[in-house]
Amino acid sequence: MQLLDPRVGIRILAMHYLIERLERFGSPRILLIGDFMLDRYVHGDAERISPEAPVPVLRMLRTESRVGGAGNVAAAILALGAKVACVGVVGQDAAGEELSRLLVTAGAEVSTLVRLSDVGTTVKTRFVGLAQHRHAQQMLRVDEDPTKPVGDHVGVTLRAAARGQLRNCAAVAIEDYDKGVLTNAVTPQIIADARAAGKTVIVDPARIGDYRRYRGATVIKPNRDEAHLATGVSIHDEESLKVAAQQIVFATEAQAVVITLDREGAYLYARDGEGRRIPTRPRAVYDVTGAGDETLAMMAVALAEGCTLDEAVALANVAGGLEVERFGVVPIRREEVHYELRHAIGLRDSKVMERKRLADEVARRRRSGEVIAFTNGCFDLLHVGHVRYLQQAREQGSCLIVAINSDDSVRRLKGPSRPVIGQNERAEMLASLECVDFVTVFEEDTPIPLLELLRPDVLVKGGTTPVVVGRELVEGYGGKVITTGAVEGLSTTEIINRIVNTKGGG
Repeated sequence: MQLLDPRVGIRILAMHYLIERLERFGSPRILLIGDFMLDRYVHGDAERISPEAPVPVLRMLRTESRVGGAGNVAAAILALGAKVACVGVVGQDAAGEELSRLLVTAGAEVSTLVRLSDVGTTVKTRFVGLAQHRHAQQMLRVDEDPTKPVGDHVGVTLRAAARGQLRNCAAVAIEDYDKGVLTNAVTPQIIADARAAGKTVIVDPARIGDYRRYRGATVIKPNRDEAHLATGVSIHDEESLKVAAQQIVFATEAQAVVITLDREGAYLYARDGEGRRIPTRPRAVYDVTGAGDETLAMMAVALAEGCTLDEAVALANVAGGLEVERFGVVPIRREEVHYELRHAIGLRDSKVMERKRLADEVARRRRSGEVIAFTNGCFDLLHVGHVRYLQQAREQGSCLIVAINSDDSVRRLKGPSRPVIGQNERAEMLASLECVDFVTVFEEDTPIPLLELLRPDVLVKGGTTPVVVGRELVEGYGGKVITTGAVEGLSTTEIINRIVNTKGGG
């Protein structure tokens, strides 16, 4: 009797190989050339309609700035553990200063960004409304787009800047938004320089009808709509994919074309071979912003690390899929891709997590509609009272997080003789309980910073204390606070006293 479909077994082996490849990644340096922009977000509550017109009213709560355009690719490359050198144009204005500062803070090399007094920095401002203090949705985008095609003298400067970086870079990524930086004149020259230096060049093309500016690139990576615009081919099946890809190869002389297909994965066509689909796992799409930038970043890093095109596209599918599950552009870390690959074949990592990774997992669970419950305590000398309480806490949600005080935190709260059991052992014992989904250790005296980060739907607290630390915070954003009673005669202090009295009585 056949217990396993051979295709499933092959897929699992392929995933294991991808995991091993990812684990061997170093920190390659990527040369990134493109249109760098500044993204601004205006966040607020949108809970009523204006009496003046049938439009929502946004009550502004906060604003934030992020890198945009090719800057998204730079941030994604850095999050994947690689290094990046940026070549592009920004204005000599406040937005350009802010954009450069954000890139430097993220860890990017910006010495090769060209600052121009007669060209403004592109700024995209998104107004984001929340209903009932959650479920962020973009309501409106306003663009300040003063860019224009750069002159020949600027093109010469850009080409020289790119050429100066080639020796120290493992691959070249081009992110074109058709804002005037990557002109028909300078782009083929930059690509030719990179290819002459033996570098792989990956291009995320603009929404334009003529791809000849990308002549000589190694890989062209349009999405379905971009490929249709460039070729006139309506893409709906394997044959139309192949025809579109062949036309792009003919126009650009590229070695390969990767057409991204949203939930259907990607289609890879190599000039010297047949086309094939690289599938992906279906996702709950929250926001497609930045997905193309993320896939370009992952492909560039993977190819720089010696991956085959199939491997690079498979990894890019994972990274892009994680991106669309988030609101706005959120760089995907290498650890998240690694976790997703392991999760896809049923490998479970430890339940004990540091807070940043836990925040990612909480966000993933919440997007799937799960209710996040949270409780905290010392949990020294784990006993049946703790177990009963945690089982009750788990009933309040579909995912239970247990945050425990570190050893130093316990000593500050309970005195120098506590804890009896160290934090690593306490965390491991709690993680072994079926009712506990995740465990994290906090150094602070209270869990407030964790609550601010994770924003659980339910805060559960046991015992008889009338004060629940974090109540005001959780109820303030619409969460619930639930208290449970103590189990009579079962507390760590009582158990310690019993042990001491038994020892003293001989």
